[in-house]
Amino acid sequence: MKTRYAALALAALLPILAACKADDGTANTTAPAEPAATPATTETPAPAAEPAAGSESAAPAAEGSTAPADAAPAAAPAPTTTALTGPAPVEGADYQLIPNGQPFQPAAGKVEVVEIFGYVCPACAAFQPLVGPWKAGLPSDVNFVYVPAMFGGTWDNYGRAFYAAQTLGVQEKSHEALYQAIHVQKTLKGERGADSVEDIAKFYGAYGVDPKQFAATMGSFAVNAKTNSAKQFAQRSLISGTPSIIVNGKYLVKGKGFPDMLRIADHLIARERAAAQAH
Repeated sequence: MKTRYAALALAALLPILAACKADDGTANTTAPAEPAATPATTETPAPAAEPAAGSESAAPAAEGSTAPADAAPAAAPAPTTTALTGPAPVEGADYQLIPNGQPFQPAAGKVEVVEIFGYVCPACAAFQPLVGPWKAGLPSDVNFVYVPAMFGGTWDNYGRAFYAAQTLGVQEKSHEALYQAIHVQKTLKGERGADSVEDIAKFYGAYGVDPKQFAATMGSFAVNAKTNSAKQFAQRSLISGTPSIIVNGKYLVKGKGFPDMLRIADHLIARERAAAQAH
């Protein structure tokens, strides 16, 4: 897996990445430039489990001690926390506050993190090898949601494909492979041309889905409703390009590069979790 994404992971740290634009040119989705002084070995902070504050059960047991036979079962572990690095983010420089921002899919007791992305966007393809492992290490009370950008043309077709794949239960296992097909293997055109609905549906046939059923699902009422919601969320979240990270509907992350975006997101997630726990 590391070999497969080596080229993309390196691309995520290059000073300039190719731009992804909406068909009408209104959304410039150039990836943030990485500072020249940043070494190529920069890594996203690894999530680290920490004990819950004030929890005595987190301390190691004294040598030779034995728990009583009738001791109560250990309490369920607290949600995993992520080690924070760097200074606290500053509004304007590190993130933009979204007026009257709301989560895309509110869930009780959860902090939402959204990535607005496009399969056809080279910057999003370069971001995926970083955001994928980061997503996997988020605390259990954080809900990560992919939201496809609906910029028109082939972007919309791939947005519908995302929700069709989700409906048919193959989105998670096909997500990274679709980036590969477009940007590495180039068996699909992405922004280099126009992939038909049939072309896209044929790709998902490798995941046990009947291509005709997939194409029909792409055009279904349920999928259209989801893509409309995705478009509205992107518009009210004031995104200027992809990939974009939005925390709890409130904060649009900026950052000087992909690792910095994730670092800032970690801080904002911690802020929202602390606020929720205070209530």
